[in-house]
Amino acid sequence: MKTIHTQDISREIREMCIEVNHILSEDMRSCMKQAREKEESSVGKQILEQLEENLKIAETDWIPVCQDTGMAVVFLKVGQEVHIVGGSLSDAVNQGVRDGYRDGFLRKSVVEDPIYRENTKDNTPAVIHYEIVEGDQLEITLAPKGFGSENMSRVFMLKPADGIEGVKEAILTAVKDAGPNACPPMVIGVGIGGTFEKCTLMAKHALTRNLKESSDVPYVRELEKEMLEKINNLGIGPGGLGGRITAYAVNIETYPTHIAGLPVAVNICCHVNRHIARIL
Repeated sequence: MKTIHTQDISREIREMCIEVNHILSEDMRSCMKQAREKEESSVGKQILEQLEENLKIAETDWIPVCQDTGMAVVFLKVGQEVHIVGGSLSDAVNQGVRDGYRDGFLRKSVVEDPIYRENTKDNTPAVIHYEIVEGDQLEITLAPKGFGSENMSRVFMLKPADGIEGVKEAILTAVKDAGPNACPPMVIGVGIGGTFEKCTLMAKHALTRNLKESSDVPYVRELEKEMLEKINNLGIGPGGLGGRITAYAVNIETYPTHIAGLPVAVNICCHVNRHIARIL
């Protein structure tokens, strides 16, 4: 049995909130560099160069990579042999977010109620997803989600007869509808199967997968490649001003589903696709 104190969890999440909003992950850096090399449009190349310059300034001058520092989405994989002490795990996560956004001088974007909309002034509560797994580790994945791209996300409750072609059409429809509003080049997270809520969770989680890694499932791996090619043939391009590179990657997760359904969720993220993971 491994004991982890909630203070250590809060401290780790505080650091993660600050780092992820200032420094782009290595997989995203690599994708952006490759995008610049592949982009055929002169305007598209210029935009990608400006995005890279923005990232350099953010890291050097310690300024957030985007003014929208997002709503904190936290995935926790809690080992069965982990014993959390010192209070509530949820409270510890929210304290870490609260400290990170305060100490990092990050924009507070969360409102207490979706209708009355009074700002909580500390970017909490976070959206927390728990998974109990084997082992004695606590894996924390943090993905601050900006709402320019979040608002462009879609859920499609397809019929089984729609099949894989229906899935392809759903993904393309979501990207076409998003157009320039999701700050392209985008990262496209897709969840296929499960139920209404399960497919959306998979789509969100898919955005946190290293963009240099492909699915272990052969047909899903081929689908990711095909959809990326089709999306990059739409002509939306960097900044929505035309060009070859509309998306860096399409990450897909699947899950068993009911005989009567084919749920598909498309969660779109902007060109920075902030994500960071640590293990305690």
